[in-house]
Formats: sequence, structure tokens, C-alpha cells
Amino acid sequence: MATYGLQTNFMVYLVREYHMDQVSAAYILNIWTGVYCLLTVVGASVADIYLGKFLTIALASLASLLGMVTITMTAFVPQLRPPPCILNGQKHLVQCVSNTKTQLGFLLAGLSLLAIGTGGIAPCSIPFSVDQFDSTTVEGRKSVHSFLNWYYASSTVIMLINQTLVVYIQDSVSWALGFGIPALLMLSVIPLFLAGSKIYHHVKPEGTTFISFAQVLVAAYKKRHLNLHNDERVCGVFLDVSSDGNVLLSKHSLTTKFSSLKKAALVVDHDLTDDGSCANSWKLCSIQQVEEVICFTKILPIWASGGICFMTSAQEGTFVVSQALKMDRHIGPKFEMPAGSIKVMSLITLCLCIPLYNRVLQPALRKITKHENGITTLQRIGLGYLFSILFAVVAGLVEQQRRASALSQASADGVAPMSVFWLFPQLMFLGMVELFGFVGHIELYNKEFPEKMRSIGNSLIYLCIAGATYLSTLVVSIVYSVTGKHGEPNWLDNDINAGRLDYFYILIAALGVLNFAYFWSCACGYTYTSSLKAVESKETDILV
Repeated sequence: MATYGLQTNFMVYLVREYHMDQVSAAYILNIWTGVYCLLTVVGASVADIYLGKFLTIALASLASLLGMVTITMTAFVPQLRPPPCILNGQKHLVQCVSNTKTQLGFLLAGLSLLAIGTGGIAPCSIPFSVDQFDSTTVEGRKSVHSFLNWYYASSTVIMLINQTLVVYIQDSVSWALGFGIPALLMLSVIPLFLAGSKIYHHVKPEGTTFISFAQVLVAAYKKRHLNLHNDERVCGVFLDVSSDGNVLLSKHSLTTKFSSLKKAALVVDHDLTDDGSCANSWKLCSIQQVEEVICFTKILPIWASGGICFMTSAQEGTFVVSQALKMDRHIGPKFEMPAGSIKVMSLITLCLCIPLYNRVLQPALRKITKHENGITTLQRIGLGYLFSILFAVVAGLVEQQRRASALSQASADGVAPMSVFWLFPQLMFLGMVELFGFVGHIELYNKEFPEKMRSIGNSLIYLCIAGATYLSTLVVSIVYSVTGKHGEPNWLDNDINAGRLDYFYILIAALGVLNFAYFWSCACGYTYTSSLKAVESKETDILV
């Protein structure tokens, strides 16, 4: 909730309290999001290799708490932010003092601590929860699938509280109280998490995954010239390791796919010592090591397709809020919806659709497709990508109408006489992107990666978000620098009514179409790990 509570309305906080223009505020927000997403790889590696998931989550929670306290102090202590802007009698802006290096530095220090904390919590929380289930049974796998949906549903409820109650407190009561609530909740939940340490199922970290990857690649390169049928050095067996650590020699089918990588586990002369152990781990690897590299290699093309899809979500916290600021946000004669709360519609969509998907759509699809989850994981991801395209198209059309209304009938402050509820359709599509695309990626990584790599695998989703935010920043920078020449308005002008945000949304939709075509080509050639294991198990013969 600390991270969600910050992201929800932080764009408004930077613009109003730190006197930044919307582009600069969007840069900081996107860069911070990218940094904490990149740090999830570090957090996942530390968890899977050294500390374990439980201890990593505990330490990261403390860092998040310190970050939230620091950011709360920027709102509580007046000297840590610029003084309020000076307005004249008609409440028109006269003068705003820019933030100092010290003020900005203190703010960035809080963001850095929160990024470190999120980098440890985000990649480990779901894998640590999945570890509590027995995924070797059908019932256990169904429980994991259901858990992932309900985990995201509970996260959605938290975000819903943030985007309504917390945002209202920040806008109408106090920024300090609005930031302090998530900090207090973090402070109260850490002891509860630590109290359950003795009843959790802990998976021990199993060493250096990245060195293991390197060993497979080196061994495969050294054996690249081996011919399985004509080379007398080939014994025809692979190095295998049982669950109790005993060395086995197994026959595996050397299929066309990834055959060059599987050669890393192929036993040749002098690869084994007299007692049957591996003589050099840089020349011979176990088939389990090879399967980990194959799993990672298979998923990379699918992972790469997520950047452009999730770039649409980055617009929710930046330009969608900017649209809301220039629309009629009144609900009744007295209440005005905070601009940051407009994103609540995507969360309401999630809250309604997750139980509908679990209880109605999925059982119906299961009867039709005979698949245990109704549709495959890649089909679920593909639906998310299609909804991201629909979001961008609808957002462009709505912005075109909003801008036309503002230019013809705007009030003195540039607010269009158009209800903010017109933004709801695009936000509903964005909720579907989360339900199918985001949850689909999480499901893919937790199912395809082996148990000891789940945290690293789960960090890929946050790397994808990082790529999306940096890609969004790059696209914004290019559009901002290329447009606005020869007397034409800049698409992303500070005055949203003078700009052409609708063109920007259509550009994102076009990128989404190209990305979906790429994803489709990758998905058609993908083979699930469970399917590979089923085929190989029929062709495996244990020799020793």
C-alpha cells in the first residue's frame, strides 16, 4: 500500500507542491517507477541466491517504511518543499518559487528508499505465497491459479482505497496525513508478517543462478561441434541429478529445439571422474541447469512484448490525470472528484471482473476448451494486449472530443464543459489490460520457471514495467522534441488544450498493433514447460 499510496496522486503532488510542469513530473514518476522495477532483479537474486524470500521481504519492508516516513516529512515540514504559489485577488497565478536542490534531494532520497523496499518486496511476495501450496498436485495447481487471481483482487481493493479515501485526504485535508496513513499501515503490518515466520514453508536459496547460466552457455559452446550419431566421444547419455542430490545418467531426446543448449549436459569422454561425479562444471552441466536456461530463453520473446502493452498503464498516472484536471469533475452540486481518483474506474472494473472471470467465465470456457484454466496463459496475455490497443484508441477519440469542447466552450481556467465520466470507458479497458495482460504474465512466470527461480522469474514482470515506463519516457521525449515546429502546437504542450494528446494516444495504438503481431508470432511457436516434460518423460531412460 505504501507504493500504491505514493503512485496514485504523486503526479499532482509534484505539480502543486513542488511547482513542476507536467512533463518534468511525468519524467520523475516514470524514472522512479523504472528504477524500483529494475531493483526487483536485485531483490529477486538476493532472495533466490543468498537470503531467501522471507528475510528479503522483511528487510525490504523496513526500507519501504523509512522511505514513506521521509516522503511524509516533505509534506509535514514546510522547509522541505517550496513555499505556496502567490495568487492575486482573482486567484490567478502570479508567482511560483522553484524547488531547491536540497528540497528535491530530500524528496529523491525518500523515493530511493521506497524503490529499494519495493525492489525486495515485489518479486518475492507472490513466489513466497506460492511456496505455501503443493504445486505437484492438480488441486495445488488449481489453488495457485485461484490464489493469483484473488491476490490481485486484494491488491485492487487496496488501490481502490488509495484512489478514493487516501486521495481525498491528500487533496482536501492534508498531504502529510495522506502520506502518513500508508506509512502507519506499513509500520503495523511488519510485526504481523514477522510473527508468522515459524509457520511459513521456507524454500532455501540454492546458490548462484547466473553462474549456472554461464556454465551452461560455456559448456554448450565447447560442445557445439559434437555430432550425436557419428562422434565416437559421445556416450549418448546426459548428466542428471535426482531430488536427493544423487548423480544419474539419463537418456533424453535431443529435439531440434534447443538441441545446441542440451549438448551442455551430454556426457563425453573424460567428463566424469572415477567416482561418477562431474569433472569440470564448465564443461558438463546437469540437465536441470540446461532446462533452467531453456525456460528463460523461451520466455524472453514473450517478456519483451510486454513493454509496449504496459506502456498504456503508464499513461494512467500521467496524462489521464491531466485530462481529468481539464474536465468537469463535479458529482452533484457540492462534491468535486479529485483528479487522482479518476483511475478508480479501472480498479472497479477489476473488482467486478475478477470474481466474474473466476466463477462464471472460466468454468464455461473450461467446458468448451477442456483446458483446466479455460484458456491458455498465452491466450490470456493476448487478450490483455488487445484491450491495451482498445484503450489507446478510445482514449484518443475521447480526448479529441474533450479538446474540441474546451476550445469552443471552455471556462476561464480552460476546463471543458464535459463530464469526467467520459474517461471511464478507456479506464475500463485499462482494467481489462491488468486482468488479462498483467495477471497473465505473472501466471506464466510462476508456472514456467522452476521453484528455485520463482523470485527471479517474477521480477521479469517488474522489468517489463520498467521497460514500459522508460519506453513511455522515450516516446514522450521524442514526441515533445519532434512536434510543435513550424507554428504547429506541440502534442504534449503544458496547456493540454493547446496540445494534441489525441494524436499521442493514436500513436500508442499503432505501436500496440505492431506489438500484438510480434507477440502472436512468438506465441504460435511457444511450447509450455509442462508439455515438454510430458514428452521427454516418455523418452527418458534412467541408466544409473
